[in-house]
Amino acid sequence: MTSGSAKAWRCLVCGYVHYGDQAAECPVCGAAKSDFEAYIEQPAPAASSPASSQWRCLICMYIHDGDAAPGQCPVCGASATHFDPVLKPAVAGAGSGPAHVVVLGAGIAGLSAVEAIRRASPATRVTLVSKEADLPYYRLNLTRYLAGEINESALPIHPASWYVANEVEHLCGAEATQIDLTRRTLILRHGKPLSFDKLILTAGAHPFVPPIPGGQREGVRTIRSWQDARWIVKNLRPGIHCVCIGGGVLGVETAGALAKRGANVALLEGHGWLMPRQLNQAAGKRLAAHIETLGVKLVTQAKVKEIVGDERVGGVLLENGTTLPADLVVITTGVRSNSHLARRAGLTVGNGVIVDNHLVTSHPDILAAGDIAEHRGIVYGLWSPAQYMGSIAGMNAAGVKTEFAGIPRSNTLKVLSVDMLSIGRFEPEDGSYQSIEQDAEGKYLRFVFHDNRLVGAILLGDTSITASLTKAITDGTDMSTLLARNPQAKDVFSHLAAQQM
Repeated sequence: MTSGSAKAWRCLVCGYVHYGDQAAECPVCGAAKSDFEAYIEQPAPAASSPASSQWRCLICMYIHDGDAAPGQCPVCGASATHFDPVLKPAVAGAGSGPAHVVVLGAGIAGLSAVEAIRRASPATRVTLVSKEADLPYYRLNLTRYLAGEINESALPIHPASWYVANEVEHLCGAEATQIDLTRRTLILRHGKPLSFDKLILTAGAHPFVPPIPGGQREGVRTIRSWQDARWIVKNLRPGIHCVCIGGGVLGVETAGALAKRGANVALLEGHGWLMPRQLNQAAGKRLAAHIETLGVKLVTQAKVKEIVGDERVGGVLLENGTTLPADLVVITTGVRSNSHLARRAGLTVGNGVIVDNHLVTSHPDILAAGDIAEHRGIVYGLWSPAQYMGSIAGMNAAGVKTEFAGIPRSNTLKVLSVDMLSIGRFEPEDGSYQSIEQDAEGKYLRFVFHDNRLVGAILLGDTSITASLTKAITDGTDMSTLLARNPQAKDVFSHLAAQQM
């Protein structure tokens, strides 16, 4: 943490920017005073106050009340070592609040926005609009549901009674068809138009499906929603042949989950190794060895020519002439932001809806957060940033000026019974970077440094240093003394482990 006469402070955990004297705690994620650093931009004041002690899961951001971390996270199953002590979030300041805020999209960004609005402005009318018929749920746990690790009752974030108790109008199964900026109205396909004073776009993303011949055959699915997961579970049976197309995080987790259900699973990745956007070749190949022990057949450098069959899928034909049998094909080739309504309304859109540090779009009364938003050229597409951005957007909509300064991208795995973390830059960009790696003792470690500062890492097999590693990257800790000793990766690991104790 940098000290001195700074007038702005950035939370190293969630990217929140506080103006004025240094905050006692972060009002968005509950991080402690020590997790703030001096920030260079100019002020627009806000304040916060301390509250009670809690524990935050570093994998799914679940908040646990108590004097100690739970033995296991009830949401994602992470062990106690993946919890970090935090303070209970406090409202950054009293917001006067607009008369009516409409939140479009009920994923974690939308729900976090609703929660923040209600904390900051109890009198504001809040309407949450969801295209899905289900209650807002833990989307990141759909693969755990596929694997049979949890049942459907564990998916909703809040029961229906929560929305009633907090006076949140929740419109389920409501599809928006137009944003009318002139009239400040959201048009629904079925139902009355919704007038708003502030609108927060949290409509998320949709699966990207490549133009593969046969992609419309019965039995070809994506996995993005509770409805998708429910359909797949309903149609699973022992011995069924499943092919997952796409070896990113979702593809790897889906393949592992289906294998745990007793399916014969083949996982196709067009690159030379798994998760090429999150892992280098050495880590990708180590992960491949693990996933194959689960019974998953991995095919790398796979080019799909056609999904074959009659009306129903029967197999997947590759460019090399190989046909893989398939009763079910799950396409997991990434997502694209649901920005079409914003674009048609005239908002500025790139890869997502462009937002500033207050998460305000090109229209002053419309904000955006989560997978739909593009901040400083980045569309995060991840649970934790969506949660933080939703909270910050909600606070701004409620009249509490709050800024988001960005956070490092990080990825973890569930379902596969292997701990993995990929964060920041895991490959050197040029000769000015230094990397240290180790592949031994049942784990793979890789640390990347620039100007004696840690800028990225891959941990496979042991992620117990997640908290101190993340902090070292976000606050730019000078590690020149450590690096001068020519350490091995295990020495860097031990150093960070000591910082976490």
